Amino acid sequence: MSPSTIASIAILASLLLVLPVLTRNGPPLSSSEANHISNTTSSLAVDRETKLGARLTLQGPPEVHSTAAKQTAKTRHQLKKIVAVGPGANRNALPSSKKLRTTRVILRGNSTLQSENGTFKLGFFSTNGDSAWYLGVWYASIPTPTYVWVANRGKAAKNLTSSTLEFTDTGRLAVRESGDSVLWQSDNTEMSSEVTFSDSGNLILWSSEEKITWQSFDYPTDTWLPGMNLTKDRVLVSWRSLSDPSPGQYSLRLDPDQYGAFQLIYDSGKVYWSTGNWNRGAFSGVPEMTIPYIYQFHFANPFRPTASFGYSERSVDSASDPPLTRFQVDIDGQLRQYTWTPQTENWNTFWSAPESQCRVYGLCGNLGFCSSRTLRPCECLSGFRPVDGEGWDSRDYSAGCHRASEQKCGKDDVFEEVGVMGFEGGDVVSFSGSRSHCEKSCLGNCSCIGLCHNERTNLCKNIYGSLLNLRNLSADAASEDVLHVRVPRGGIVKKNISKSMVLVASIVGSIAILGFSALILSIARNRREKDKGKDGDEEFQLLNLRVFSYKELHMATRGFSEKLGHGGFGGVFKGILPDSTPVAVKRLERQGGGEKEFRAEVRTIGNIQHVNLVRLRGFCSENSHRLLVYDYMPNGPLSAYLRRDGPNLSWEVRYRVAICTARGIAYLHEECRDCILHCDIKPENILLDGDFSAKVSDFGLAKLVGRDFSRVLASMRGTWGYVAPEWISGVGITTKADVYSYGMTLLELIGGRRNVEAPPSASGEGGAGEKWFFPPWAGRQIVEGNVAAVMDDQLCGAYNMEEAKRLAMVAVWCIQDEEDARPTMGTVVKMLEGVVEIPVPPPPKLIQALVSGESFQGIREHSGIRMSTIGSYSGGNVEASSAASESPLGVVSSPANVESPESSTNQINRQV
Repeated sequence: MSPSTIASIAILASLLLVLPVLTRNGPPLSSSEANHISNTTSSLAVDRETKLGARLTLQGPPEVHSTAAKQTAKTRHQLKKIVAVGPGANRNALPSSKKLRTTRVILRGNSTLQSENGTFKLGFFSTNGDSAWYLGVWYASIPTPTYVWVANRGKAAKNLTSSTLEFTDTGRLAVRESGDSVLWQSDNTEMSSEVTFSDSGNLILWSSEEKITWQSFDYPTDTWLPGMNLTKDRVLVSWRSLSDPSPGQYSLRLDPDQYGAFQLIYDSGKVYWSTGNWNRGAFSGVPEMTIPYIYQFHFANPFRPTASFGYSERSVDSASDPPLTRFQVDIDGQLRQYTWTPQTENWNTFWSAPESQCRVYGLCGNLGFCSSRTLRPCECLSGFRPVDGEGWDSRDYSAGCHRASEQKCGKDDVFEEVGVMGFEGGDVVSFSGSRSHCEKSCLGNCSCIGLCHNERTNLCKNIYGSLLNLRNLSADAASEDVLHVRVPRGGIVKKNISKSMVLVASIVGSIAILGFSALILSIARNRREKDKGKDGDEEFQLLNLRVFSYKELHMATRGFSEKLGHGGFGGVFKGILPDSTPVAVKRLERQGGGEKEFRAEVRTIGNIQHVNLVRLRGFCSENSHRLLVYDYMPNGPLSAYLRRDGPNLSWEVRYRVAICTARGIAYLHEECRDCILHCDIKPENILLDGDFSAKVSDFGLAKLVGRDFSRVLASMRGTWGYVAPEWISGVGITTKADVYSYGMTLLELIGGRRNVEAPPSASGEGGAGEKWFFPPWAGRQIVEGNVAAVMDDQLCGAYNMEEAKRLAMVAVWCIQDEEDARPTMGTVVKMLEGVVEIPVPPPPKLIQALVSGESFQGIREHSGIRMSTIGSYSGGNVEASSAASESPLGVVSSPANVESPESSTNQINRQV
């Protein structure tokens, strides 16, 4: 056989291998086939792929370009090439075997494509058996299916085997069923020649001129991924239910009027939460954004129709990859931030808005009541049942509730008391009148579904139409308006009297026997429960804890009228006991368990006795009421003394507060029978008694663990700005997380300011809307020995420099990125007491990254003139970022030499 014949056979064999994947009805193009075609192209095509990867990475705003440019060499591994060429390609530049003349099938049936780094998969999925199939993107590297994008969310395929994703001869992507029915297609107007699936989860169409003609990131569903920008045209819309990805009732959009804030809206109209306007690095209603541990947010062209908002991941440790993260508008209307924790193989919810799911408009539908339960927040009132039972099972409560019986409204209806409730949606008609007059007026109109009557003022409110957002007002406001809902008398339909008599006669004997037996059993059970309750109360008496009734606490707080504050688990009210003892009563909004679990938690807290911990005096666990009674701290929280317009603390008091707080936390960690993590150390939870001694409060977030623990893989808790980096990076949590929070609080104490605030100008006003993150600047000054620059200028130099250095260096040691580098709280106490020598701490890596390096934000001195700069730092030169995009922190300015608007005399007089 001649060499030419052998060559011809080889070429023919190559064509036979390639042609099946180029025909419309052929099998889907697999990952190996795509890579084979990609690798057989010329070196020019490889260079082109590198250019495409760089271009994709640089789609973000200017401040992330420097990082992206350094990753250009890696971009050839960041895009998964699906189709090498398409109908718009330059055919003359490619071998004839790679020319595309017809529609190509990319995926068919259960075949999938995976991104180069293995993070995402593209394919067909079903959440409801085999009856509905959708093309989507999900995480390939985690065991739990988590879908981040859906193509045909409005029209599902019914048969998997006949479902395909195709690259059409018009240069579009299309989802088809049975080859003919188009369920979805991309809407690009320009011809495309190439498809790529990036490591960020973005499905992209490219033109032959290397321009993006379409990308899935421009058409998000309910999930916001790193690298995806939200605009006025890119809206996140929730799924309908857990098993239905079709558009739901809740969405996140850019404010269509001012383009400077984002809003959560219900049913395309009702705004029920807003971020607040953008102000130099953060939204006014989301202060958590100012602490960029893992994320860097950017807002290009705010307050303009071209506004674009996005975020990128930030890794504290350059040796490790940032954790998987996403924002999602969930089916219950909350916007949540999720971070994947590999150790527990779970998504941790780190942040959510609105904070309470009962603040979501229309969550439970008409006549649905929102409770504090996390998984099943909605329930129907007595006498009502869900309109859509199947929907409720899949957590779609939008249909609400209706009467449990088929009996229509009438004048025989009665009114059932629900309680002091908040509600929206109904038309309210108010007038003065007695309770009976109020009921009579409502019964005369079938549109009237309930009423509120105030016995003291005799004010009646009749409610017509729908009743949305029913929620308990026990922790929100003091109100005397008790809601009564209209229900049928008896809740059953009247039957024919003869049939009823026969029915009653046939079962009356059985009922009598069963009733008598039940009565005997009930009496015996009540006696046992009563004895058990007495035993339980005696146990609490041994712990010196008093069991209060709800009526007692309602009277002590004068109907919960004097509110001291509101924490993550409920409101705190001042009360006076009958013996004139002042107390602080915390009324819990969310109960994680029942009576048994609550009493177990109280028993644990009641065992904790330390001079630097707020003492629990008693509790109430009556029906649905859960209240904790603490000692009253007359001088309030430490946070009240960290405001420029608030009272000032002397240095002696500050140093005592630092030591007392450290002793209290050390007791929780090292001296209790069970090690207790507080998980929420911050100035708001450090209370000052009458002598200004500090006491640690609020164990509502504490995580109880055994002393033999190595790590606690708990749900993310705490407050942004004080939580350690390991909370967000997904690793385990130890007592060192509390140490970090204590260090951040210590910086605020010695600086006399919050860690994130607007620096005052000489005139006393905010400096041009700037935001300044205090820890990076303060940490650098402390490490360099310039402690005086960090000290609160309201002290006017009246402090002990040796003690100031001690506190400052302990603070920096506590906020080290690596938890092993942080001291224990027991060691912290010894450092502050002067027992242990304190070496100069190294600057934390996070602080170094914030003040210098790739994303330079801080202070540079030049010829004695202080300058605020934002940009990238390389080779000693500062490259300013474009004005079209802003830093996540705004301009980080030095607080040094900033004059206080108040005189020195006033400052001295205000010191305690």
